[in-house]
Parts: sequence; C-alpha cells; structure tokens
Amino acid sequence: MSAIAADLVTEVKPQHAFDYARFAQWCADEIADFGRISHIQQISGGASNPTFIVTTRDGAATRKFVLRKQPPGKLLPSAHQVDREYRIMKALSATDVPVPNVRALCMDTSVIGVTFYVMDFIEGRVFEDAQLAGFTPQQRAAVYDDLVGTLAKLHKVDYAAIGLSDFGKPGNYFERQIGRWIKQYRGAQTEDIPAMERLIDYLPAHIPTEDAGLTTIAHGDYRLQNTMVHPTEPRLVAVLDWELATLGHPYADIAYNALLWEFESGTWGWLKGADLRALGIPTQHEFVASWLRRVGRDSIKDWNFYLGFALFRLASIGQGVYKRVLDGNASSVTNTHNRTQGMAEQAWSIIERGPLEIRA
Repeated sequence: MSAIAADLVTEVKPQHAFDYARFAQWCADEIADFGRISHIQQISGGASNPTFIVTTRDGAATRKFVLRKQPPGKLLPSAHQVDREYRIMKALSATDVPVPNVRALCMDTSVIGVTFYVMDFIEGRVFEDAQLAGFTPQQRAAVYDDLVGTLAKLHKVDYAAIGLSDFGKPGNYFERQIGRWIKQYRGAQTEDIPAMERLIDYLPAHIPTEDAGLTTIAHGDYRLQNTMVHPTEPRLVAVLDWELATLGHPYADIAYNALLWEFESGTWGWLKGADLRALGIPTQHEFVASWLRRVGRDSIKDWNFYLGFALFRLASIGQGVYKRVLDGNASSVTNTHNRTQGMAEQAWSIIERGPLEIRA
C-alpha cells in the first residue's frame, strides 16, 4: 500500500471492528518481525474488501503492515476472495512484476470472523489525476512508459511455471465475459437503454476469432490509479487491487487501460482532449503499440471491438451500482443518476468506427 491521503485514513468503523487481541496473537505467531500493535486505522474508499493500516513497534523499531479482510456479513460464494489476491501476489513475487510483499494468509474464520491476509506497507504515491499535474513532460513520459511496460511484464509471465495454471479458465474469454456482463446487466436493469440492447446483440456475434485462444494472467482492473509510483522517482513500485485477476485475454487489459484516452471520469482522471504532446504523455495508439512490441506481437486487428467491450463492461458495472443506490444498499451514494446510458452510447459509437488495426 501507499502513503495514503490523510482524508482517506480513519479510525476503524464500528461495522468493521474485529477481535484485535486475537488478530495480534495470530500475527505474532505467523510473522516473525511483526512486533506489538500500537495503532490500527482503516482506509476508506471504494475497495470491496476492507483495508487497514496496522502500525507495530518492536523495541525502538516501528513498522507498518496492511490488513485486507473480507467484509462482515453473508457473502456471495465467488465474491471477496482475498485468498486469490494473496495467492497471485505471492506467485508474482518470483517475477519482475512489482507487487506488495504478502506476509501471511489466514483462512481460519475463528480468528477475526472472516478470511484475511497481511502484507507489507509500501511507501509510494497513488494518482487519480491521469495528467499527473506537477510532473515534467519527461517524468510523465517515464511513468506512462513504466505503466505499459509493467502490464507487458504481467502478460509475459508463464503462469503455469509460477503455479497458476488453475487460476482461471483458458480460452473463450470474451465469450464468457460478454455472457457474464449481459447477465449482470439484466439482473440490475432499471430502464430500457437502446445502446445497451445494440451492444448485447452485436458483441456476442462479432468476437474476433484471431487470437481468441490467447491466454495470460489478466489483472482485470489495470489502470494508473491501481498502481503505485515511487515516492520521488517517476517509476512504478507496485501494482495493486488484484481482486479481479484471473487467467484471461491480455487484449481486455490493454483496452480497459486505454479507456483513459476515450472518456472523462472523475474517479479515473482522463486524457481525452488533453495536449498530450505538451504533457509528454503518449497517444492511445503509441501506448498500445509499445505494449505490442514488448509482448512480441505484430498487431491487434480489431481494436475498436476490444475498446467497445471494455466500455460495455463498465456500463454493466455502472448499472449494478445504480441499482444498489436505488435499493439503498450502495457503499456510496455519489452515483445518484444512471451513467450506464452515456457509457453504452459511447461504447456503441466506438463499435461504429469499424475495425481498426493497431500495429507495433
């Protein structure tokens, strides 16, 4: 984890409190240099798995750890699988993909009531501003070069060699994903959105066959905001938020990341309409071409399909968030209007651009 903005660090919320004494004893037994807990604080925000900063002391030494645990209450069988987060970061620690150093996983729910893991706290910076205000053009170029380079490193990992051959289903990724997000959308639908209906008809029937069987580790939520930049240098020190990671198709990851250049987002930041040359930030095509060169591929044939799918997926997720707002079950009430229509219309406009090949 990073040097978190002060307004995101709070005392532990009552609904997320747990047995601190049992937690402390378990950590002391499992982590040799853990020390004695002096303070526990919660990191607020949108994370589905509650996250805490645990400060400890061992003599004169002070250390910080990060606790990630499942939320309280009844959970869906496939949700909040913190053991999968732990497993992939543990496996990737043997590669050149920068990940937090995980220390211990607890599957025994009798300790604090839910599954959890502990990892080292990392000093660094997390940016919501995609334009990186305050950076020089050279520094921005370096960050974006490392952003795409790190994604390429992930996609080049031999997942079987690090014990992840059973981390997901190889092949037919887009077929399965499109079916999943159609189902999710239908389950949360609150109104008729013609653009979503066009996408639901179009996408399953137009999945590119070339490279269909390509399988790598897919992060699932790879973007600047889910990485950490060194405290003073323009380079990545960690990739965060692995809860959606699986075996999947690398084109989904690179297209999802490339949405930064397509739309304006108050949570992601945006690059659409920015003077990229003056900022020192690559264009979308330059970014994707760099990824292609690094993974050793010549081109992506139907780039607009993958971009359209990435935005359709976000639109489906947005519909679910809006439905939870209406039902009074949302963790945040900032989305008081349905953004799905706008995202669906933009996704369809991307599809209407027609096939586009991006070459390395």
